[in-house]
Amino acid sequence: MSDTTVKTRFAPSPTGALHLGNLRTALFNALLARSRGGHFVLRIEDTDRERYRPEAAQALMGDLRWLGLAWQEGPEVGGPAAPYHQHERTAIYDAYYRQLEAEGWAYPCFCTESELEMARRAQRAAGRPPRYPGTCARLSAEEAARKRAEGRAPALRFRVPPGEEVRFTDTVHGEQRFATDEIGDFVIRRADGTAAYLFSNAVDDALMGITDVLRGDDHLTNTPRQLLVLRALGLSGPRYGHMGLITGDDGAPLSKRNGSRSVAELEAAGYLPEALLNYLARVGHTYDEAGLLELDGLAAGFAPARVSAAPSRFDADHLRHWQAEAVMAADTQRLRDWLAIEAFIPPGYADELLNAVRANIRFPEDGKEWARRVFGPPPALEPEARAAIAEAGAELFETAVAAAEEGYNRFQGLRAALQERTGRKGKRLLMPLRAALTGRCSGPELQPIVDLMGGERVVERLRRAAEVAAEDRAQEE
Repeated sequence: MSDTTVKTRFAPSPTGALHLGNLRTALFNALLARSRGGHFVLRIEDTDRERYRPEAAQALMGDLRWLGLAWQEGPEVGGPAAPYHQHERTAIYDAYYRQLEAEGWAYPCFCTESELEMARRAQRAAGRPPRYPGTCARLSAEEAARKRAEGRAPALRFRVPPGEEVRFTDTVHGEQRFATDEIGDFVIRRADGTAAYLFSNAVDDALMGITDVLRGDDHLTNTPRQLLVLRALGLSGPRYGHMGLITGDDGAPLSKRNGSRSVAELEAAGYLPEALLNYLARVGHTYDEAGLLELDGLAAGFAPARVSAAPSRFDADHLRHWQAEAVMAADTQRLRDWLAIEAFIPPGYADELLNAVRANIRFPEDGKEWARRVFGPPPALEPEARAAIAEAGAELFETAVAAAEEGYNRFQGLRAALQERTGRKGKRLLMPLRAALTGRCSGPELQPIVDLMGGERVVERLRRAAEVAAEDRAQEE
């Protein structure tokens, strides 16, 4: 890999299941790397050992593999910047902490959380934005030693230079400027000795050669802080792009609380990976191509300039649309494996059934339902279907039974015989037939599914329809 190769990363902190907001971040970074022939890095940010869940990290990697989002560097793959779990990089961080302290860029902070909260309240009451007031910024070495002797473990704060402006070009938002006087000194190492996100995230991006980072715009204000740290350490940072968040119906960031399901839950519900990828690739990003795309196609059309800075609302109907597109595009053998319908149909009929009902399938249960409707006993009549049967009247179905028993039990022959004997045609004929044979008033094209039913099932269902129509007429009288 050359020095100019694009290298992106996904750097989750696995404390639970992977959700769609984080998945989109992973996808956009993977697509950017893929579009430029670069590398996609997976880094596990697990410095918060109390909240970190190893099983969540394993599940996350399984989710990424299921979606086809392979990483070229990271856990279980390796790479030149290993290790890729942050808790294994403590010695690296410690060396940089010592450098910052020695050069005056960092200092120990002994302030307690209650003291910090009191300072924030006072600042808000005075109409000022809350930021660290610099309480420990001028502690002498003797004062710091005395506090340590008292058993007070300090955090480590970065000393933000006053009177400067941090500028950078955001690949989504454009030119950005932040005054250092409005930032305030910030924690880079917690009191328990673990690295703070702002620090370890920036340092690892630099050391791993990350060239481009796409992340949620909730991180936008973190960027000037991280650039200040990297400048103090003499390290180069990536290009940053901050995209609008995905929100729920309530306008809040998408979460389990407002209806978001995890990737694992969506997989269990029967969603295909192509559906999730095509949906998320278009949440806050535009494509010229309106149809279903494979991963290479999604990468070819991806560009940071097409990423939106505005929030994007999660649309369950849009996701189901892409599910339908993915089902239509899947090959028959894959659908058979996915639907697992063999137990519901006679041997040898799976491909014919799938060809007949594919357009009406979204999830595995849909396939099983149509298998039962075609090959099982007469299905329950939905209310609309029963109404259509009653309106058509028993005479139509008695005529249909007679025609079917004469051998007109395949669809085209049955329809032709009924048109001739009853004068019915079009919707007046096809709607009651559909209701009688499938129990529903909507569904796949009738011809292939009726022909798959076979003569005995056709006669049985038509006879039931005649009985139902007669019963309903009798009740009216």
